[in-house]
Amino acid sequence: MNSAIFAYAALGLAIILEVAGTVFLQRSAQFTRLWPTLAMAVLYAGSFYSLTHAIKAMPLSVAYAVWGGVGIILTATVGYVVFRQALDFAAIVGIALIVSGVFVINLFSQTAVH
Repeated sequence: MNSAIFAYAALGLAIILEVAGTVFLQRSAQFTRLWPTLAMAVLYAGSFYSLTHAIKAMPLSVAYAVWGGVGIILTATVGYVVFRQALDFAAIVGIALIVSGVFVINLFSQTAVH
């Protein structure tokens, strides 16, 4: 498998696991509920493990920027859909800027994958 494809697949898995872990973080009620807390810990550990595979083929700074940016977008979406947490205009603009940054990195940066 092409190393770039594997890196982005690992990064995608890391993002999905991180967002799922964040959902369980919300459900853990400040670590007072055992099963959501354990699920959160396992998902976060899996996310970081997957991220280690992504950074084998791409710089840490790029992988982390994409991981963080896409994670923020998906977490905000899950927060809105699942937890009914509305976003104000400033939050939407800020997230749009993050999306723009992720696009710029992936479309124009020569360091995205080596």
